[in-house]
Amino acid sequence: MVEGNSLTHVNTNPMLFNFTNFSEDFVPVVISSANNAQAYLKHRHLQFQFTIITLASSNSLVIWALCGRYVLGHEAMRRMGTANVLIAGMRGLGVEIAKNVILSGVKSVTVQDEGLAEWMDFSSQFFLLASHLGQNRALSSLSQLSALNPHVHVNAHTGPLKETLLQQFQVVVLTDSSLDDQQRFGTFCHSNGIKLIVADTKGLCGQLFCDFGEEFEVLDADGETPASAMIDHITKADPGVVTCFEQRHGFVDGSTVSLSEVCGMTKLNSYGPVDIKVLGPDSFSICDTSSFSEYEKGGVATEVKKSKILQFKPLDEALVDPELLVMTDYGKMTKHQTLHLAFQALHGFVKRVGRLPLPRSQSDAELLVAMVTELNKVSQLDQLDEGVVQSLSFTACGDLAPVNAFIGGLAAQEVMKEAMFYLSGKFSIGMCWWIFIPYLSALTTALLSLLQRGSRYDGQTAVFGSGFQERLGEQKYFLVGAGAIGCELLKNFALIGLGAGEGGHITVTDMDSIERSNLNRQFLFRSQDIGVREKQKSEVAAQAVRVMNPNMNITAHQNHLDPDSEQVYGHTFFMGLDGVAAALDNVEARVYLDGRCVQHQRPMLEGGTLGSKGHSLVVVPHLTESYGPAKTGSQNAIPLCTLKNFPHRIEHTLQWARDQFEGLYKQAAEHVNLYFRDSAGFLERTLGRGEAEALEVLECVWGGVGGQRPQGWEDCVGWARRQWETLYNNDIAQLLHCFPSDQLTSSGLPFWSGAKRCPHPLTFDPSNTTHMDYVVAAANLYGQIYGIVGTRDCSAIRSILERVHIPAFTPKSTVKIHLTDKEMEEERESGNLDTGRLDELQKKLSSPPVNSAALQMHPIDFEKVIRAQRHARPSFSPHPQSKLIAGRIIPAIATTTAAVAGLMCVELYKLVQGHRKISSYRSGYINLAVQYCVLSEPLGPQRFTVSDRSAHTPTV
Repeated sequence: MVEGNSLTHVNTNPMLFNFTNFSEDFVPVVISSANNAQAYLKHRHLQFQFTIITLASSNSLVIWALCGRYVLGHEAMRRMGTANVLIAGMRGLGVEIAKNVILSGVKSVTVQDEGLAEWMDFSSQFFLLASHLGQNRALSSLSQLSALNPHVHVNAHTGPLKETLLQQFQVVVLTDSSLDDQQRFGTFCHSNGIKLIVADTKGLCGQLFCDFGEEFEVLDADGETPASAMIDHITKADPGVVTCFEQRHGFVDGSTVSLSEVCGMTKLNSYGPVDIKVLGPDSFSICDTSSFSEYEKGGVATEVKKSKILQFKPLDEALVDPELLVMTDYGKMTKHQTLHLAFQALHGFVKRVGRLPLPRSQSDAELLVAMVTELNKVSQLDQLDEGVVQSLSFTACGDLAPVNAFIGGLAAQEVMKEAMFYLSGKFSIGMCWWIFIPYLSALTTALLSLLQRGSRYDGQTAVFGSGFQERLGEQKYFLVGAGAIGCELLKNFALIGLGAGEGGHITVTDMDSIERSNLNRQFLFRSQDIGVREKQKSEVAAQAVRVMNPNMNITAHQNHLDPDSEQVYGHTFFMGLDGVAAALDNVEARVYLDGRCVQHQRPMLEGGTLGSKGHSLVVVPHLTESYGPAKTGSQNAIPLCTLKNFPHRIEHTLQWARDQFEGLYKQAAEHVNLYFRDSAGFLERTLGRGEAEALEVLECVWGGVGGQRPQGWEDCVGWARRQWETLYNNDIAQLLHCFPSDQLTSSGLPFWSGAKRCPHPLTFDPSNTTHMDYVVAAANLYGQIYGIVGTRDCSAIRSILERVHIPAFTPKSTVKIHLTDKEMEEERESGNLDTGRLDELQKKLSSPPVNSAALQMHPIDFEKVIRAQRHARPSFSPHPQSKLIAGRIIPAIATTTAAVAGLMCVELYKLVQGHRKISSYRSGYINLAVQYCVLSEPLGPQRFTVSDRSAHTPTV
């Protein structure tokens, strides 16, 4: 369970984990829970492949993986921007992978498909419209894929796959491909150093294989951010003992750390990595320090990751390698081994018959069973599970959005790793894995062959039947949150037709507007939605999914879910629902919503992410444990999606400050340098990002090359003073003008309520130390990006401030809150955006200055500034953990949110089918950085005895 976006608590039944003995570092081990497994892995520093098997029932998801380790960093993201990726196949799985990879930000993505769009594609291909029927799938998806990220070049290839095409790419992804093509291209890629991913889904089952090549370097044993601890004291002894400052250091015996920023005992700063022995939660021993100088103050201990080289086999060898099939699952091994053969036989079936098996065709199922039996003459499995083969045959022609979302999220994560390995040789985890997710026995018995019906749900009715489709359309669901997971859920809802039939309805609420930071993971939003306060997330997301499925019945609200909104979301509202889906970013809101579901006996689907980690949880009335009250435990990360609009905790303000830093002292300088490097290309790309964003970027560039460029130190001080006025007075005054303290939402609720705390403008006071600290720091940083030397002499700066003119500010009356899309569209069409200014800037920047080399700017890295500050002033911060807090803010990433939303919607299928056995449901826990996935049976409600009769605590 992710609480406050931290993976702090896992409810699981005992399950077995087998760490396959590929090297001497591995030993077989039985572990009783997911928490224990994670602790064991961290303690052992395992860096190679392992298998995770859940003791799942036949109608639930089952995960089997051979995995490795990975960590994602900013440098890796930058280097990923030069990788070229080919994704073959643009049905539902292919477009899901492409969407995630493009959002992540590689250099280029080429989508290949020779096929033409048909109704069977619409159950999971979210970028196809009815007008695309009969047209090439790759070309039909191109414009929508290109709009996801203007920094990624997206191309379409409609010809066949050939080796000459593959040679142009560092990463190749095959979807919807034949086994012959997989083996042929797999051998070619392996011998030519091209990273290969094979992804496939067939109805309720999915498959994923990766080949990272002959040599793959792993620098990270656990996929986590290196542990870091601030030092309080170091003894002169043999060995020296390090005591940490008011925190648990998080290291384990055998960890290697580097020491930096130590004052007094400075030899440690250049000593290099040292192995440690843990003495307690806040202390550990290091090397012999008896001959070093006395420790004075300061210091940071940072974990150093150890590397390892892995080797991988090509696909044709991996298919028959018995070691890759070794697992311990006590009763489920036969199913996984059978599926491995069944997927191979399925390719043979298509080659022989020219199509996939038909839904519920007994003759097709018998043929597939016979083909698997023939394959087993070579594999020689002790026992075949013919029921698994039959179920696969009955559903193989189906195409389900949730299954594609899950496999597509995992596959795209591997693309990111491979791209980063190719470019940097680090931030990488090698792995060769097969993953099967069977959900084969939870089928309606009224399946019909509807392949020729001509409905957007044909791919789904091929699995569940038309009666179930009607039930999906009649559902009334409440989605709370339209952020990263919310966008993915709405996409899945549109594809499966939830609430899209007669009497069905979706209500979505989210009080946030759209920020630029949302775009790399909340794929329903675009650049032109930024900066328009009236474009609330819920409205834009609702409109986007109406395009995907015009039959969607959806209403968007902008209300915060808390006791103040119960006049809107009261008893009548909840009793009219069939279920609730929670896509929230904080534990408090989850607990409150869970309580409302318990009160009204409504099922709840819940999911959350923390970078590459995620969880899904299903709560069923009278059957499973509810989410329950907030659990105690540390929260090591801060959700990004609520930081900018309405910060209300210290962590929020720290991240807001970091975002300001990145924009003013890093991104602005990078924009200018990019303009100097290729002015014509830069202008073209910028203008393609939408007028609002283009105007902002070009104003920024003009400020760096035109008349606003500072000529000396006094200009820097003046800029810093005016920047203070803008951020802490003018912007707040404008915000309160748009949203007065007594503002009400469209539902009549107070706008400033719950987590929204009404701000107040500040008045600059040069005698206020905090005010002056900002001006001093801002002026020096601003001067640094222009190569201007400054000073920290406050007296001299105050003297300059006396001459700085601060323009009077009047809030703009033209900025207002729109209640409907029509009003928003009318204002946009009225031309309030200063298009004249945009044209003017475009003309001014059409020719770069002749002395552009002398005008190059110097972007500043946030972490380097923090380190420099600490070296100069070890106690500069009143909050010693502020740097760690800011650095631990991990935004959602597209791959994890897609996978989590897929798991949630698989559970949604079960809820709509009405399963009443707890063994039918699964809670999911994933970490895509390390291919860690555990699906476990939820706990039942707590039992107690009243008057000698058994009862249970309330649950939804």
